[in-house]
Amino acid sequence: MTTPPVETNLVDPDWITSSYSGGNNNCVQARRKDRRAAVRDSKVPDGAVLAFPMTGWDAFVVGVREGGLSAHR
Repeated sequence: MTTPPVETNLVDPDWITSSYSGGNNNCVQARRKDRRAAVRDSKVPDGAVLAFPMTGWDAFVVGVREGGLSAHR
């Protein structure tokens, strides 16, 4: 199965900003479209976009919500 490329349209209303951004300019935006999830840096909306199959994104979100993923610094 082939999926279309992810569009990076700057005015696309489907992009949402993470509620964890905290207003410190470290914002991540995400959207669901064309059976894929996409993530980008809000400071560079026309830059790189990471795209994932919807099943992979859903598994990631569940892992974060359940505390199965942690940040190591």
